[in-house]
Amino acid sequence: MRRPGVWVGIALLSLAVTGCGSGSSSGMAAKDAAPPQAAQQKAPQQENAGQAVQPVQQQERQLVRTANVDLRSDDVLKAIGQVKDRAAAVGGFAGEEESTKSSGSVTVRVPSAELDKVVRDLASVGEVTRSEVRSQDVTDQLVDVEARIATQKASVERLRVLFERAGSTSEVAQVEQELTKRQADLESMQRRSASLKGQVSLATLTVRVATVPIAAPEPEEVGFFGALAGGWNALVAVVGVILIGVGAMLPFLVALGVPAAVVVYLLRKRRRVTRMNEAA
Repeated sequence: MRRPGVWVGIALLSLAVTGCGSGSSSGMAAKDAAPPQAAQQKAPQQENAGQAVQPVQQQERQLVRTANVDLRSDDVLKAIGQVKDRAAAVGGFAGEEESTKSSGSVTVRVPSAELDKVVRDLASVGEVTRSEVRSQDVTDQLVDVEARIATQKASVERLRVLFERAGSTSEVAQVEQELTKRQADLESMQRRSASLKGQVSLATLTVRVATVPIAAPEPEEVGFFGALAGGWNALVAVVGVILIGVGAMLPFLVALGVPAAVVVYLLRKRRRVTRMNEAA
């Protein structure tokens, strides 16, 4: 009487196991089928990410930009005023300035991104006879300084903890001395970082203006003739300095030498007369 119930239980258990197996296999099949679709969806995203990495890396390069421009203008003072106005228009400011009616120069600081535009606009101020733009990559310097700042901050914090835990007077004095030194080093690094960031954010533009075209700098000669010319120029400079010194001392030599010569002459004459009297 119990056997039919046993067989019914076994049948139900087998059906349950079969259903679980089919469900798990279908779930595994669905999981196995999902990665290709996900990969297909992620592939364009990875390509877009790869395309976006390069511009970001280029923007992260820290460049210190400088420019030198020579202009010819009939009105030097007006031209320098226009240069300062163009710098102020893009958020810059003027620094050193020196000008006369015939020539002058001005140094302005402008945002690095606006440097090329300002240099191009100078063509409307006067005749551009020379234009030079330079860039110096200081990314590695900034990264190094920032890393040193982070390390130094951690060192300062550790010393502060030691300072609070110091018991004796000698320990307090020793930790305080080291803490002061490391704090000074930290502030020096922070100033260096701020200086580099300021040079990166603001480019330096130097403009020279003259009523006649400014002569371009002569190329430096190398080799034997260049060394010979350099030695000759040095010799001429040294001789010129010596002549200038002699010329400066000549009035003193005349003013002091003539009375001294008269005194020596009189003393010798007196000795001669004395010897003659003694001989007589």
